[in-house]
Amino acid sequence: MLPYHLGCPSWNEPAWRGSFYPADLRPADTLGHYSQVFNAVEGNTTFYARPSPDTLQRWAQVMPANFRFCAKVPRDISHEGDLRDQFAATEAFLQLLAPLGRRLAPLWLQLPAAFGPARLVELATWLDEFRQQPIAVEVRNPAFFDKGDAERALNRLLHERGVERICLDSRALFSVHSQDAAVLHAQSKKPRVPVRPTAFSASPQVRFIGGPDLDANQVFLEPWLDKVAGWIERGLTPNVFLHTPDNHLAAAQALRFHAGLRERLPGLPELRIPEPPVQQLGLL
Repeated sequence: MLPYHLGCPSWNEPAWRGSFYPADLRPADTLGHYSQVFNAVEGNTTFYARPSPDTLQRWAQVMPANFRFCAKVPRDISHEGDLRDQFAATEAFLQLLAPLGRRLAPLWLQLPAAFGPARLVELATWLDEFRQQPIAVEVRNPAFFDKGDAERALNRLLHERGVERICLDSRALFSVHSQDAAVLHAQSKKPRVPVRPTAFSASPQVRFIGGPDLDANQVFLEPWLDKVAGWIERGLTPNVFLHTPDNHLAAAQALRFHAGLRERLPGLPELRIPEPPVQQLGLL
């Protein structure tokens, strides 16, 4: 039982076979293996497509009770039109995810860069409509990072409601100068915004976007190790998610993060990758 939640963008990563996953692990068994090591995952998949009810039931059967699935609000809700027109769609999405129960914490609302200060009333109305659901919000509009009136208004709105402001740290990714296709793709997709480490609720949210070299990422991770350790010592329960450009090394990056955190908080348990089952040989 960890005092914080740690994970990756997803558990379905074929490149982990032979390292984090056994080489012969069935795709249907990846969630079970993943959840024996990590206790949280970003719900990136729900941003692009809603899972079927049968899929949700399978996930609920496999995920431990203390697991956290931070589902992203589908983009047709967060990115298309006024949030105040999306109450019915949001409620339907929450009903779909109902089998996850308390594992759905928090729901992530990732807003586009075009969502600026003029729409804060819209955001407040949507948050108030679903105030019974733990929610975290990620913003990308430059006005929310200029330390001016717009950012203060956003922070006040979220803080008053106990809604977390997701902190995205992409400095390590953008420090890389590479022609590697995965790096270039990640740099074209991920926002390059200032870091805003906030704790507006009992569960601060951190998304760390690293480059392909784990050693090079370390200098950017060190401050987060101190910050997360401090939050835990204050009795908070942070959510920390680790990315790499193609996420081939995301699990390794998360394991390294935890190892560094154990140096600051020696009482933390070690994370161990489950050993593959030993095949019993029959008698001839």
